[in-house]
Amino acid sequence: MSTNAADPLVALGGLPGVPDAVDRVRKAVDRVYGHRVMRRRSNEITSEAALRGARGSAALSGADWALEEVRRRSDFGTEPEARAVGAALRLTAEAGQLLSIWRQSPLRVLARLHLVAAADAGDAVGRPRGRGEAVDEPLVELPLPDADEVAGRLEGLSRLIIAGGSAPALVTAAIVHGELLALRPFTSYNGLVARTAERIVLIGSGLDPKAICPAEVGHAELGRAAYAAALDGYVSGTPQGMAAWISHCGKAVELGVRESTAVCEALQRGAA
Repeated sequence: MSTNAADPLVALGGLPGVPDAVDRVRKAVDRVYGHRVMRRRSNEITSEAALRGARGSAALSGADWALEEVRRRSDFGTEPEARAVGAALRLTAEAGQLLSIWRQSPLRVLARLHLVAAADAGDAVGRPRGRGEAVDEPLVELPLPDADEVAGRLEGLSRLIIAGGSAPALVTAAIVHGELLALRPFTSYNGLVARTAERIVLIGSGLDPKAICPAEVGHAELGRAAYAAALDGYVSGTPQGMAAWISHCGKAVELGVRESTAVCEALQRGAA
């Protein structure tokens, strides 16, 4: 993430193609919030979006389970795929509890998310990795920044979030997501944590206050290859690459909106 502007997130919002992506997302979100079912059954939409979002995030971490399997299971055991699904579900549930803390102490929230995802008390849990510590994130094949770079960039990201500003929610969410994937600050579950942080920004910004637009669904639908290619653009730091990543995240939100719109339509027909 690099720019010379006083407010780098605002500057990123002006990249070619990004204002159009922001506008499309805003209109899509407004449409689903205006659906007649939302006036009476918004809690059901929120619950279903959380489940589907967790399923999508787990799929991107290599646990591509059918929705009904995620819905049915209650034991997520010790097998890696089951652990990933369980971690995704826990993180989605936790996200709403951390909104009030995020803007004051984002690093504290990220540590909490890793603790929730890992669900154990190991020495590496709930803190950024130190020098020489390995990272278990096989689906992100990028050079791994060293611990000193991670610490510095996390601090910079924290300052941006705390400072706030007028950048569109989509831009802020995409940059938080991309930076965490690029850094992989924890020894495990970085992808799940990054997508949950994106969710927190989208909800806390007021763009999606009821958490009914699961970007994780869209990221999964667009596929791991497209996700990795867009992330390469983010990591490049070029204006074109950054714009491509933000636009990719916008498409993911739009697809999440489409998913929840389908749920609204099913409820309206009495089929769900």
